[in-house]
Amino acid sequence: MAIEQHYLRVEELVTVGQTLTLNGITLASLSDEEFQHWSEKSGWSVRLRAWNDRWILSAKSKQNKDTAIELEWGVEASVAAAILGLGPYPSVQKTRYCWVGDDGKTWEVDEFEGTLAGIVLAEIELDSTDEVFTRPAWLGHEITGLRSWSNSALASMLTRRDEAR
Repeated sequence: MAIEQHYLRVEELVTVGQTLTLNGITLASLSDEEFQHWSEKSGWSVRLRAWNDRWILSAKSKQNKDTAIELEWGVEASVAAAILGLGPYPSVQKTRYCWVGDDGKTWEVDEFEGTLAGIVLAEIELDSTDEVFTRPAWLGHEITGLRSWSNSALASMLTRRDEAR
């Protein structure tokens, strides 16, 4: 499946009551639990993702090397277009494949496109840090916790490179 991700500038996001906004555009209505997380956590990375004709806004805050809190909301296409009109924003394009291992765990394998072509990252969601899983034979280097390999860091790197030109 094709995925396009745009990373919003978190400092431009504002909560009005329990509504998350960007330059007056309503992005999401936060539940009590979501509002508490948003208010108490720091280091949020916020992305607007186009995925199979759907738009999804997600916010992720790392808790430690391999754990994060992630909040997610559906976004209407017209709202996504209004947000992107405020950009440009750092972005990545990729194709995602899902692969199920012998242990029944699903791996999300992202093959990047454009300037990042040739980079392939695989990720598995675990219920706990110490959960046991089978490492596929095709899996390469472990990059968990290496911030420079996050999608947002890769997108920002491309933006800095383009601005330097």
